[in-house]
Amino acid sequence: MKLNYWRTLKVGLAFAVIQVFWTAYDYVVPLLLENTFGLSNSLRGLIMGADNLLSLFLLPLFGKLSDKTNTKWGRRTPFIVLGTIASVIIMIFVPVTSNAQLDDALELRESIMATDAEGFTYVDHEGKVYDAEALYTMLYTEGATNSDYCDRDYFDSFGGGEDKVGTLDEYLAIALNPKDAEGEYTTEYNTYVKSGLNSYATDQVFQKITKGNLTPLILYMVVLLLVLIAMATFRSPAVALMPDVTPKPLRSQANAMINLAGGAGGAVAFLIYTITFMINPYGYMAIFIAVACAMLILLACYLVFVKEPVLFKECQDLCAEYGISNDEDDDEPIDEEKEAKIALEGNKGKRARMISFFLILASIFMWFMGYNAISSNLSIYITKTLGQSAGIGGIISGVSMGVSAVAFIPVGWLAVKIGRRKSIMLGFGLALLSYLLIFFFAATPSPSAVYLYAIFYLIAGFGLIIGNVNTFPMVVELSSNATIGKYTGLYYTATMSAQAITPFIAGLIMDEWGTKYLFLYSVVCVIISIALMFFVKHGDSKMVPPKSKLELLGADD
Repeated sequence: MKLNYWRTLKVGLAFAVIQVFWTAYDYVVPLLLENTFGLSNSLRGLIMGADNLLSLFLLPLFGKLSDKTNTKWGRRTPFIVLGTIASVIIMIFVPVTSNAQLDDALELRESIMATDAEGFTYVDHEGKVYDAEALYTMLYTEGATNSDYCDRDYFDSFGGGEDKVGTLDEYLAIALNPKDAEGEYTTEYNTYVKSGLNSYATDQVFQKITKGNLTPLILYMVVLLLVLIAMATFRSPAVALMPDVTPKPLRSQANAMINLAGGAGGAVAFLIYTITFMINPYGYMAIFIAVACAMLILLACYLVFVKEPVLFKECQDLCAEYGISNDEDDDEPIDEEKEAKIALEGNKGKRARMISFFLILASIFMWFMGYNAISSNLSIYITKTLGQSAGIGGIISGVSMGVSAVAFIPVGWLAVKIGRRKSIMLGFGLALLSYLLIFFFAATPSPSAVYLYAIFYLIAGFGLIIGNVNTFPMVVELSSNATIGKYTGLYYTATMSAQAITPFIAGLIMDEWGTKYLFLYSVVCVIISIALMFFVKHGDSKMVPPKSKLELLGADD
């Protein structure tokens, strides 16, 4: 029994539609909230997470509904088509609701960031008047308690002896003379000043614009919520399509191909927002229009290449040929000896499988608590902490995505050789190593930090692929053909609930202790995830059974 890789890639077009949206969403929306509404880390995290709460109910619901659907186009395809079209129509209004305030916010932000201009004066939301020196003095003083404005511990740690950097006078010398003879911003300014000033500008946008008129923010949240509801209607059905048309022993390899197709969708989104940000740092409207077009093109390709009823029939025939049932709880051939064993185990065996099922979901939940804390703050971290443009940040994430994508094929093979559970623990371990390295060596601004971050983040990319390719097959391994959609929904309940909670928790941590501790928080979450996976006993991959007894005897030669 061998996997039809090309056919599986075509099935993955449905997942590619999803990933185009979510890749753009995770990178672009935090920047839009930051630049348009001036939200703090915790408030931004609350909105990013709150939009996912309704999905906790919708994902299992639509997964179960698709299980019971029976049309000439199949069980999943109607949800994929209608959900994609609805999402595309609504998402165009996401940037529309924020455009008017974005212009006002950018004007205010630019006036604050130009503090090196001669004759600069600024009146804050409390009516206090600052010239450039007074403003920077205030930021330096506030930095004693607020690392977002001026990380005093970091500022004091550089230099040494008589040249030690850290006093107010040295800080003002850097801040008030930000450019060199060629008119370029100095390394010292970008390292010590720019990030803090940018954070202050964000706070002023919220205080002077957003708080005075909450209507644009409320409209934005309503539209974004409607988009996420539309996306939720077909996410579970689209992902459930793979196990529908794939025998259980081949699902880790198939999921690797599905994720490869999803990675291609993510790459499309990466190209869209990176190129757009290089041309226009605030081109949110163009990004959402391009993403909508890409989703429709991928949907058209799916409808041309994928005939769900035909693929489902072929899978059933292949399972019958090898004596496999996708309705059973494991992959062994159906025979009298197996049935007697199951009867002997009775409720004890079922209970053990359910314990493993909930341990898998708990491990997935903690993994996404750690991973999504990073991914939902990636663009903010790169632009604010490391001082890079949104376009450069897109290149870093895109290169990591592209290089780590080479792991998709060997990951499926790895699961066959060492099992899904060990593969997942290996992937989570790589992510753990990555976050620790970033925490210790690339979590504060410096000339080398962006390069170290890019290298260390690549390690997490490999870990992400190894883990994500195998977690979903472990969940549906314990399902039957009649409950694949339901179990897919429960899988996404675990992932989405984590994504609803963790952005807010991560935001609180960053507001309280600084962005550096975002990675330490993720380290703790991933450690718990690995510990939970260690106790899982069911859902692992098994060898493909032989067609006959003669084939089984031949395997012993």
